[in-house]
Amino acid sequence: MIPIHLKRTWFSILLIGVFATAFGCAKAKETQPIADRKIRVVATTGMVADLATHIGGARVEVKALMGPGVDPHLYRASAGDVQTLSDADVVFYNGLHLEAKMGDVLEEMNQRILTVPVAEGISPEKLRSPKEFRGHPDPHVWFDVSMWAQTIDQVRDALIKLDPTHRAEYDQRAEAYRAQLNTLHQDILKKVSTLPSDQRVLVTAHDAFGYFGRAYGFEVLGLQGISTESEAGAKDVQRLADFIAKRKIKAIFVESSVPRRNVEAVKAAVKSRGWDVKIGGQLFSDAMGSPGTPEGSYIGMVSFNVTLIVSALQR
Repeated sequence: MIPIHLKRTWFSILLIGVFATAFGCAKAKETQPIADRKIRVVATTGMVADLATHIGGARVEVKALMGPGVDPHLYRASAGDVQTLSDADVVFYNGLHLEAKMGDVLEEMNQRILTVPVAEGISPEKLRSPKEFRGHPDPHVWFDVSMWAQTIDQVRDALIKLDPTHRAEYDQRAEAYRAQLNTLHQDILKKVSTLPSDQRVLVTAHDAFGYFGRAYGFEVLGLQGISTESEAGAKDVQRLADFIAKRKIKAIFVESSVPRRNVEAVKAAVKSRGWDVKIGGQLFSDAMGSPGTPEGSYIGMVSFNVTLIVSALQR
């Protein structure tokens, strides 16, 4: 049997080889100046793709590798993804170790294509560094809308670098989207203010909402650690159940990109302690909703989450 670490190494080498071949073919075919055609953008997550779409407007054609319900912590690039990446003019990804399983491919790609980790433009002192993430910062920066607004410049600057002819358009769209996010941030603060501070306790499947809690005044607990690679054990379930029963938390939440079985186990454990906590609904955490739905956009996803959280926790 081949050791797991060797399997991963050979898998990465295979993908990199495919990438090198595909890259050479794609670039050999391209002759049209970039200013005269749409910029081909590939993004990892839906949130990053939405960001690029807003700033690029009609000048970009955006493809997202990870769709609804996909966990970016566990996602591995396929040979088909490598072909898609090789056809790109620019690749945007979250960074901060969110797409950990794609590390080798992203590193290799950075030698050949403009590759931009949008969240790594945020000031390091603003990042959370919980012990659960083993020395890496918490990558879930999009849950603080004011922080996510800081990623706009990374995308705008990359598009201008590729296509300086249309700089004014990228500048205008970036500022317009920044204004929308500033409005969203204020709307969240207003909506959350209707919930008494002692009821602002958010319990979810994994610890993705730390920035949300810090920005909007919630105590946040996740059954799993920040990365869904870590499995919640029986002790974690019991410890969290003790906390919920003691504090009489009204609702806990499942997530669209994380299996709900562990949260169901917590609910059962809480009931055995004499408190009937409800599952308040499904939050969008590491992936947005389906395209064409309100939750299929970043603003719609965040608005949905906040409305659900506040409604479920109100007594």
